[in-house]
Amino acid sequence: MRFPVGSTTGTVFGAAALLLALAAAPSALAGEADIRDASASREPDGTWRISATIAHADTGWDHYADRFEVLAPDGTVLGTRVLLHPHVTEQPFTRSLTGLDIPDGVSEIVVRAHDSVHGYGGTQLVVTLPAE
Repeated sequence: MRFPVGSTTGTVFGAAALLLALAAAPSALAGEADIRDASASREPDGTWRISATIAHADTGWDHYADRFEVLAPDGTVLGTRVLLHPHVTEQPFTRSLTGLDIPDGVSEIVVRAHDSVHGYGGTQLVVTLPAE
């Protein structure tokens, strides 16, 4: 079916098609997971505790922030905290990764979040490790 340019019928049809497409993929609307805040502290045993505050419009099991990673400046993954369930009603939320070994000489880390649809790609933060 063809509608002339400027036709009200075409505009209504286009809007309806857009609404149907959005309804078919609601989980894609949640966007990427962002790190809003992160901190690092040294534990008495010499390992590190990394706390990350994550913001993501979790929609349920189909689309949620499912982990965060701690990386060295060269991109080496130092540790991963798996998030076992969606946080639909708790946003943003903070979780920690404990017992992390960070190699000597590393003075900064990168903290990034992952979600079950988009993967990595949201806001990540660089954290300067506190001096001992």
